[in-house]
Amino acid sequence: MMVYALRPTGLTEHAPKEVPDLLDEPDTVVWIDVPQCDEAASEQLRQWFPFHALALGDCMARNHISKFHFYSDHVFTVLHAPKLGTGGHVHYVELDQFIGANYLVTVHGPVNPVVAPEVAHIDTDNVRRRLLKGEVDLRTSWDLSHAIASSMIRRETQLVADLARESGRIEQQVTDDDPDDDPATLLEDLFQVGHALLTVRTIATHSAETCRAVARRGTGPVAGLAARAAELADRFDMVRTMADGQGEFVRGVIDFYQARTSTHLALATEELAATSVRQNDDMRRISAWVAIIAAPTLVTGFFGQNVPYPGFGQFSGFIVSSGIIVVAAIVLYVLLKARRWL
Repeated sequence: MMVYALRPTGLTEHAPKEVPDLLDEPDTVVWIDVPQCDEAASEQLRQWFPFHALALGDCMARNHISKFHFYSDHVFTVLHAPKLGTGGHVHYVELDQFIGANYLVTVHGPVNPVVAPEVAHIDTDNVRRRLLKGEVDLRTSWDLSHAIASSMIRRETQLVADLARESGRIEQQVTDDDPDDDPATLLEDLFQVGHALLTVRTIATHSAETCRAVARRGTGPVAGLAARAAELADRFDMVRTMADGQGEFVRGVIDFYQARTSTHLALATEELAATSVRQNDDMRRISAWVAIIAAPTLVTGFFGQNVPYPGFGQFSGFIVSSGIIVVAAIVLYVLLKARRWL
């Protein structure tokens, strides 16, 4: 674990064995940063501070929602920052904090093994660098905690902005209606962006409610706690509202794309049906004319037998057979016309 002393002159790093002496120094905030809480780290913290066993247990376990606990001389909080993974999945990066009157203990909760360990330290490292460079003036433990939470909020805001940029790119593809675009791929991309926005919204909502609950409890053991907690709650609410708005945009694009695809499909189906009707009409006409032509063929074929028939070998027989052909063709034509086959 890393130990720092925040004095009016700046931030300095110290060895863990110096913690008891640092806690007795006036005008000094002791910041202890624990990369990951295990049994050894938990026991060490228990020796320095009156932390509850349940709170230390929360530090060793993965918590999927934000929470807080008030104690007589400190406050315990659990907050999360988002980390975009693959396939639209957003990882919950947990940060636990023990905020006392003159100390802050930050514990980086267990993270998914696929997430790089340094991701959990982005916000604390950012605040530490700014303190070392003299870019911020933090005097109290809650000032320090507030700065870390503000860094988390900026990351959430940036992620919403990145997702908005990605959804805008996909929306442009949808409105361009490029025939080379794969509809399944476009919809999958939109679903992934929508899922990521929903996760960011959930994280921001949980964090806002936790900060709001801390603010309602009043100042408590830490000076300035209520006002800063209320301000953080408002900023987390802003992130939630932005994620909501962008999520609504993505859902609108999905609905538009699905409606347009359905309309195209309906028009194609209607065109196919009309083509089928035309083909059926054509087949009926062809069949009708085949039937009409078949009648003369039948008569001439029959009378063409080498069998004597009335009028065989005479001109009158030719007239009779021709008459039969014409009458048969006319009858078939009339019947087929009446059935609207012609």
